[in-house]
Amino acid sequence: MQPAMRALLLPIKDLRNAKQRLAATLMPDERFGLAQAMLADTIRAVQDVRRAHKIFVITNYEPAIEIAAKNGWDVLQEEHQISESASVDYASRLCAERGVTALLRLPLDLPLVQASDIDELLAMECAAPAAILVSSRDGTGTNAILRTPPTLFPSHFGPDSFAKHRREAEQAGASIIVRRNERLETDVDDESDLRALLRYDLKETVTGKWIEENGVATRFKSRVTTV
Repeated sequence: MQPAMRALLLPIKDLRNAKQRLAATLMPDERFGLAQAMLADTIRAVQDVRRAHKIFVITNYEPAIEIAAKNGWDVLQEEHQISESASVDYASRLCAERGVTALLRLPLDLPLVQASDIDELLAMECAAPAAILVSSRDGTGTNAILRTPPTLFPSHFGPDSFAKHRREAEQAGASIIVRRNERLETDVDDESDLRALLRYDLKETVTGKWIEENGVATRFKSRVTTV
């Protein structure tokens, strides 16, 4: 019988093109800076993860390749990035070929995430076929998904992905576990997400320092005052 191998997958796109839904709120260099800060917070949490037998990074973004190499993580290099779903599904096939039995995909814009949040998902016992899902703050997106086996069903990241992934899991006959975790649910895709993030204590995060240094919180407060 094949021994269980649980792995973490980090899909990292070119951050220079990240966070387009914040275009009306932040300038291009600000969107890039925010994406870098959130990546730094997520990477810091991943560095302390203990329950992953392997950590994979799928990317064609050179700084991400350097981060993976520095941390001893496995790089799955892609020539072109079509979509996050395509990247994750390609990586899932490669991971399965390398003996991974359960694969947790995590996005890179989780400024509040802690290693314990990730380890909790990786530690959950569930016989194949199974899926563990954590939604976004509004319940429509998929902020974390663990599939056993990794290629159990295709990815549908984007609008209404949580419902789509749940439906795929049901059609695959999988056991479905839905987890709530405020830190994992707090990503930043649009202005409402950014405003929600500002309600938290961000002093210990790279994202919080970036927001403070770039006057984003002050700008938001003044906008509320003048409206």
